Amino acid sequence: MPNAFKSFKSVKPPEFHGVADPVQARAWLKEVEKTFERIGTEEDHKTNFATYLLKGEANYWWEAKKNMEPQGIVTWEKFTELFLKKYVSKFMEIQIQRKFLKLKQENISVVEYEAKFTELSRFVPQLVGTEEQKAERFQQGLKQWILNKLAILEITDYATLV
Repeated sequence: MPNAFKSFKSVKPPEFHGVADPVQARAWLKEVEKTFERIGTEEDHKTNFATYLLKGEANYWWEAKKNMEPQGIVTWEKFTELFLKKYVSKFMEIQIQRKFLKLKQENISVVEYEAKFTELSRFVPQLVGTEEQKAERFQQGLKQWILNKLAILEITDYATLV
């Protein structure tokens, strides 16, 4: 395990400080999982490696939480479940979904709108499950004059549309 831990640290995965922001929490989890994949982390090491990256409030939460687990050993699947329950509450997810559904370009550039669209769309996979759904939803939020020009082109591929 010492060599595996050195490999893990050498990739420099991000730390998590316990921010109550579901976007940041999910992004952190995704980065840690990418690190696991990159270095080929064994399943039974994942929780130990990931919890090493918890700092401040997140670490205090974990110290209390792991002691409440009956068997003392927390699998990666269980850790992910506990982590998401703590940092991505259902209430916050619903708020983000509503924000996504109301998202409009308004007075920002298409680039800024696309960045916000991409960020929020992670929380509504059921609404953007296909390229066509994603393109359609993106178009709905564009300024009316842009939407009018794009509508006649009938673009169904999200990347082409953007």
